[in-house]
Amino acid sequence: MSNTDFTTTISVDQTPKEASDAILNIRDWWSQAIEGVTDQLNAEFTYHYKDVHYCKLKLVELVPGQRVVWLVLDNYFKFTKDKSEWIGTKLVFDISRKGNKTEIRLTHEGLVPQYECYEICREAWTNYIEESLYNLVTIGKGKPNPKEEDGFNAQLVEKWKLE
Repeated sequence: MSNTDFTTTISVDQTPKEASDAILNIRDWWSQAIEGVTDQLNAEFTYHYKDVHYCKLKLVELVPGQRVVWLVLDNYFKFTKDKSEWIGTKLVFDISRKGNKTEIRLTHEGLVPQYECYEICREAWTNYIEESLYNLVTIGKGKPNPKEEDGFNAQLVEKWKLE
């Protein structure tokens, strides 16, 4: 892991198991538009936000109460020259007990300042982790993106990549 990878950390009063359960409950802190299984090893799911961002992820490591790792298999950003930024990066959630608190650390391995999307992604991850996931873990209600009614079709991603 490079020390330039994006990282953010929160501390909560809940147990490591409660923290990992909340992380896996991704629709309640990241986006209600996530499709697929998000809490089983080797399961794949997709995320999208309007026609701006699409990604496909796979749960590649799961140690309840300790670690959750998703690998980005595919990605598309409408707002970058390199539409494929994120492909091959990993979202690594490390969960540990620090005194009487549980620490949740997200490291987006491969999301580095050289990426065109870095500032936007840094702001988004900071909000999703420090606000939405924090609230889900501590009060049971996160602030995910709502599911859109626009009838998003993942096949459109291929068209967007060609534009």
